[in-house]
Amino acid sequence: MKKFPNKNAVIPNKVNPSVCFVKNLIKDPRIKIGDYTYYDGVKTTEDFMKHVQHFYSFSKDKLIIGKFCQIASGVNFIMNNANHRMNCVTTYPFYIMGGNGNWGGNMAPHESELPNKGNIVIGNDVWIGQNVTIMPGVHIGDGAIIGLNATVAKDIPPYSIAVGNPAHVVKKRFDNEMIKLLEQLKWWDKPINEIDKLIPLLTNSNLKQVKTKLKKLIK
Repeated sequence: MKKFPNKNAVIPNKVNPSVCFVKNLIKDPRIKIGDYTYYDGVKTTEDFMKHVQHFYSFSKDKLIIGKFCQIASGVNFIMNNANHRMNCVTTYPFYIMGGNGNWGGNMAPHESELPNKGNIVIGNDVWIGQNVTIMPGVHIGDGAIIGLNATVAKDIPPYSIAVGNPAHVVKKRFDNEMIKLLEQLKWWDKPINEIDKLIPLLTNSNLKQVKTKLKKLIK
C-alpha cells in the first residue's frame, strides 16, 4: 500500500525540516488553514504567529488559508488592528498610551471609526514567494502565484501571477477555458488517493494534453 504524507505531522519530511504543515501549529480558532499547506522556515506556533502581525486578543479578524498552499519564508499577514483612524486631524493613538493606558481621557474610537477591510482569505494551491506582505482584507484566488517581496493590497484573481509593490497582476497562468476547468475540478478537495492518481496530470506541462484530459474528467 502506498504511503502518503501524514497531514497531521508538523514536519512531513525529516529530510527537509524547514518545511512544516502549518495547520498543525495553529491553536488560535480565528486562524483556519487547510491540509498540506506548508510554510517554509517556521517550526513552532510562536514562529508562525510572529508573521501574523497586529493580531491582538480582542481582534475579530480571521486568517483563512486553503489547502496545498506553498508559503515561502518571511511571508507576513498584516491584520486590521494595524490600522489607525483617519477621520481626525491626527492618526496618533493617544488612547493606548500612558501609564494606565488612558491618555486623552481613554477616548478610544468606536470600532466603526477604524478602517476595517475584513478577513484575509487565501484560496487553495496558492504559491506565495519569499518576504511577501499581505495586507488586511485581501482575497487571493485559487492557483494564484505571488512573486517575492510583493505587497498585496488588493484582491488577486484565481490563477493569476502578481508581482510588485503594490502587487499587480502581470498575466493569467492559463487561458479562460483551462481556468474554468480547474475551478470545476477542485482537485484539492478530493480524497488523497484520488489526488495521488491525478498527480501525473497535475504535473504535466503539456497544457493542451491536460486540457483534453480535464474535459473528459469533467462532464
